[in-house]
Amino acid sequence: MKRFARPRTGAAAVVSVLSLALVTGCSDSGSGSGSDDKDSGKGSASATKPLGDSELGKLIITTADAKGFKVSTPGKADAFAASKKDVKVVDEKCAPLAYVLTGLAPGDSASYVSRMAHEDPTAKASASPTKDMKDMSPEELEKALSPITDALGSTTTIVSLSSYEGDGAKETMSSVSAAIEACGGGFTVTAEDEPQKFSKVVGEKASGNGDESVAFAATGDAEGSPLTVHAEVARHGSTVATYYSLNLAALAGDGKAAAYSVPAALIEAQTAKLG
Repeated sequence: MKRFARPRTGAAAVVSVLSLALVTGCSDSGSGSGSDDKDSGKGSASATKPLGDSELGKLIITTADAKGFKVSTPGKADAFAASKKDVKVVDEKCAPLAYVLTGLAPGDSASYVSRMAHEDPTAKASASPTKDMKDMSPEELEKALSPITDALGSTTTIVSLSSYEGDGAKETMSSVSAAIEACGGGFTVTAEDEPQKFSKVVGEKASGNGDESVAFAATGDAEGSPLTVHAEVARHGSTVATYYSLNLAALAGDGKAAAYSVPAALIEAQTAKLG
């Protein structure tokens, strides 16, 4: 896959990889869903007016909201596709997955905003070492190198909020849930004339936040090696929050990344902001 081979660094590299490699499947309450479909005190989705871009911008997380994360706004150059018309899916029923894959709203939303949240290894970093590395014991060396290993093992997540007219948010959740059932064996998405094959989408246990939530993992190809990414989608009234994560160690082919998932603290921070 060409995108994985491009020598991009920093936020642009992460967003490029996420935009191309992250695809979502999902599960209903019988196959890994973290919550039942329920309406909170906000009222039914059909009775709730959709929020505008500026309103969503005030509700999406910032660095101040998410302890241990650095949150930024992806730039235009980081987007894999400018709009849904630039995304082509071989099987239309898999389109909701492809839209999340390309960093777009999973349904026909009235508004949409997104942010990139990167685990901040400096939040756990210790003070600078006072000894030369050659004079350190194995324990001291391990501690001194921990900020570097933390950075390599950190997870980057694209967080998005989209708001819908009428029952659009509920319908979006249903379409994502249906896609995991229909597209579990994989699908192909193309943007900028670059096709990407995903071989597997499976349901995972969701956090249970929001009125309903689903979680999933997807496996794609990274230059001949399988790469698994994780995602969650949660509905809060007429607003849908989407999270999808990639561990940098997984991108580098490090087997130690196998146990990672969407950071629970990030989901909790966004859920609290939505109220």
